[in-house]
Amino acid sequence: MEPRINVGKITSEDRSGAGWERDAIINLANAGLKEQRRARRWGVFFKLLGFAYVSLFIISLFAPHFSSLGKGVQHTALVELAGIIADGEEASADNVVSGLRAAFENTNSAAVILRINSPGGSPVQANYINREIKRLREIHEDKPIYAVVTDICASGGVFAAVAADKIYADKASIVGSIGVRMDGFGFVDAMEKLGIERRLMTAGEHKGILDPFQPENEFEKQHVQSLLDEIHQQFIDVVVEGRGDKLAKDKNMFSGLFWTGEQALELGLVDGFGSASYVAREVIGVEEIQDYTFREDVFQRFAKQLGTAMMKPIEQVLNYPVLR
Repeated sequence: MEPRINVGKITSEDRSGAGWERDAIINLANAGLKEQRRARRWGVFFKLLGFAYVSLFIISLFAPHFSSLGKGVQHTALVELAGIIADGEEASADNVVSGLRAAFENTNSAAVILRINSPGGSPVQANYINREIKRLREIHEDKPIYAVVTDICASGGVFAAVAADKIYADKASIVGSIGVRMDGFGFVDAMEKLGIERRLMTAGEHKGILDPFQPENEFEKQHVQSLLDEIHQQFIDVVVEGRGDKLAKDKNMFSGLFWTGEQALELGLVDGFGSASYVAREVIGVEEIQDYTFREDVFQRFAKQLGTAMMKPIEQVLNYPVLR
């Protein structure tokens, strides 16, 4: 039990002489005891909070290895392709391919679903995913793979999806944007008005290509356009190969336009409507879904962010010339 100093009834005699001093000391002692009890409660609270944090951290380290299904249970494998398809992102080719390999190689997976919600990204990364899907399909001929579009499957998302056996979407999904783009700005007139002089030193006649602070160079513009056209043709070839005779003969098919899932069905860009659970239940016939999506643990994400945060100021201070 908590110690407590009892204060008796104070008489008129106590109030006189030294009685008030005793009363003040007792009150101060009780206040101190209350403060100690409060401090102990907060101490226990923060200890419990710290324990909970450490527990969650440890769980998160091993979370990618936990499975909701027991060993030997047949299931539909699911791999997410969500976000921008680019190196260093969650939807990087390395991450997506890691999940796909694990999904195909598990003998208890009846089929694989690649669930896509991506606005696109790097053509190199998307092509890597596309090629790996084709390779895995050849190795595991009896294991189909279906692409399922949620909100959006544009550009690089389509590049990856067309390698699947079939593509499903929602009627309101956005599908398409089969094209290539490169963004930039021009600040030449603004610099002249502000009286700013651009000082750029290069080794190589066209090393400063696409510099936004210099006037456009027609030769360089045509050179970049030829690159975009070539990548666009590669994109078109992959879509035609993947979809084959399903594609409608529409002049806008490869123009960069995008459509709803309902319109995409008419154009032959998708095969039907349905979610991942629908495809698992109605198409594959195995309703249980197991997620094989590769996700970095907390420690990996922290280390990556720490490394990026440390390198940026170093680059800014040293200002080294780099090959980009």
